[in-house]
Amino acid sequence: MITLLSDFGRKDVYVSIMKAVIAAIAPEIATCDLTHEVPPQDILAGRFNLMVAYPYFPIKTVHLAVVDPGVGSSRRAVAVECSRGFLVGPDNGLLSGVLQQETVLQAVVLNNSVYWRTDQPSHTFHGRDIFAPVAAHLARGVAIGELGDRISPSSLIQPTLRPFTQLAEPSQILRDRVASSRRPFCRGSIQYIDGFGNLISNIPHSLLPDFPWQVTLTTPAHTQVFTGVKFYTDVPVGAIAALAGSHGFIEIACNSGSAAAALGVSVDALSQITPSYEVTVSLAPLFA
Repeated sequence: MITLLSDFGRKDVYVSIMKAVIAAIAPEIATCDLTHEVPPQDILAGRFNLMVAYPYFPIKTVHLAVVDPGVGSSRRAVAVECSRGFLVGPDNGLLSGVLQQETVLQAVVLNNSVYWRTDQPSHTFHGRDIFAPVAAHLARGVAIGELGDRISPSSLIQPTLRPFTQLAEPSQILRDRVASSRRPFCRGSIQYIDGFGNLISNIPHSLLPDFPWQVTLTTPAHTQVFTGVKFYTDVPVGAIAALAGSHGFIEIACNSGSAAAALGVSVDALSQITPSYEVTVSLAPLFA
């Protein structure tokens, strides 16, 4: 199977052209669209969607991702073999979410033009001329080492998204009776805004304690605190709270509304490779 993710949208024929290239090489291989509605040039949004979808696909799936504002420049075109599957796309941070969660077996730069659609690819459409044909050849069983020169996986670009950090054990904070100071036990940032306007952090919800907690969101304009709940409906319609999202991360959401709109958090701001929306998680004041 080959999955496809891009910022091409559905208005134009770009996605269909990539599928046609794949079908010409590997007509027996099924394709699946993850999404083609990534905001234009939004590498972080593409990164998030690829990362959360990846674990659900069969072993050896080839994941083709194209959010490529640097197309035609010196940025590398790469393929990566991981323990569960393959990634094909630009080396610009788009693949990094999966790479941070997976065991990387090997990586190559796609410089063997034998596996391209043409040895003179377009300067603006590597999805058609390089990535789609390479994905098709991989899916048919071509060894990744045939596609180009090996590169160190550690050289693949990682975005400078503030990583989540576990600062303390919640149970230790409780024992020390310092919750009244709202001492956080983990810190991260907003990595994505979904179609419902939910603000999705990069803090795994597996870090949440079994007792009441809260989230502090710090933006360039203000700082606000939100209660941690289990369900959207635990707060009134229009109210904002924090909860564990189905994607595996803590999110800030508005019951029957958009938290992003209510809080004035901009998708454009998050599209920058260094977002400035900090999230901290602490015990609720009940334990003061």
